[in-house]
Amino acid sequence: MQTRTTGQVWKVGQLAAMTGLTVRTLHHYDHINLVCPSGRTPSGHRLYEEDDVQRLYQVLALRQLGLALDSVASVIAGDTSMSEVLAAHQSYLEKQLVAMRRLRAQVAMLATTVERSPRVSVEDFLELIRRVIVVDETVKQYFSETQLADLAERRELLGEEVIAGVEAGWRDLLPRVSAAAESGMDPAAPQAQAMADEWMALLEQFHAGDADLREGLYRMQAENADQIEHKHGGPSPAQLDFIQQANAARK
Repeated sequence: MQTRTTGQVWKVGQLAAMTGLTVRTLHHYDHINLVCPSGRTPSGHRLYEEDDVQRLYQVLALRQLGLALDSVASVIAGDTSMSEVLAAHQSYLEKQLVAMRRLRAQVAMLATTVERSPRVSVEDFLELIRRVIVVDETVKQYFSETQLADLAERRELLGEEVIAGVEAGWRDLLPRVSAAAESGMDPAAPQAQAMADEWMALLEQFHAGDADLREGLYRMQAENADQIEHKHGGPSPAQLDFIQQANAARK
């Protein structure tokens, strides 16, 4: 049965060509009552009027913002305000951007490592991925996703050689701090002050002067001292106490 229309009309193929959509997409929009044609030919082919086309362009504009079809339908129907939908979508996009920043930094680091060692074994590569990408659940409790992305990008910027140097620095420093504490060294002694300077410089490689990162690091250490010492070999409460005394002695 033909539906009467007035004014200019577009067949589905013409509308698809005009908008860059596929006929299948327009059929789908019709099936879900998002953009329905106002008319039909005697043979049942869809005919779109100017109001239909305007509605379609509204849908396309909202889709360009990345909104899902159900959100688009809700906005156009007036069931949800545009400000509410955009606020929720903005929050979603910000989370996606943070995740992509972190992933990009991780992939870049892996690519650099593989480029330097093209014959790396599958087992070594999988272990590298684990070390670079897997973030301990404990760490996630103390740093936001944005901070974790910042740390991943900083690690990429520093490079694996610098990171390895920092790790070696801790392995060298921690036993010397333990020995100094156990021997009863005066925290104000020049040797103690030098070790405190090394300690703070190594921490600086992590937080780069960011007060929030530094605070998160200190809280994580204070609340998980035993776990960190067992899993990573330190710093222990005794080592931390000695360095804190050394820093206090210079004030």
